[in-house]
Amino acid sequence: MILVITCIELKSPLKFFQLSIDAMQIMREMKTASCIGFKKTGFWSKHYTMTLWRNEVEMKQFARNGHHLKAMKKAGHIAKSIKTLTVVADDFLDWREAKQLLQEQNKVIVY
Repeated sequence: MILVITCIELKSPLKFFQLSIDAMQIMREMKTASCIGFKKTGFWSKHYTMTLWRNEVEMKQFARNGHHLKAMKKAGHIAKSIKTLTVVADDFLDWREAKQLLQEQNKVIVY
């Protein structure tokens, strides 16, 4: 299975409201997609997600369509940076391990 770990650092804590609107739409779509599971954590201007997928094809199909694609296109308006990491895993990692992996081996988009 594929585990995707993401961290979005907001330009301002006030951008949380736009992030929340986008996240609600994405999560609604995720329920009808082939996503196995979803976890989130965060506070103030740093927010983390983990999603678990059966395979890379299903994960990419979701990421490149619908509300997720729309949110990614406008991410530069709310985010300072986005870090993402995709790993092979049987289940979710604990948050400490996920954050450490993300810090060490990530793909960073800086706006």
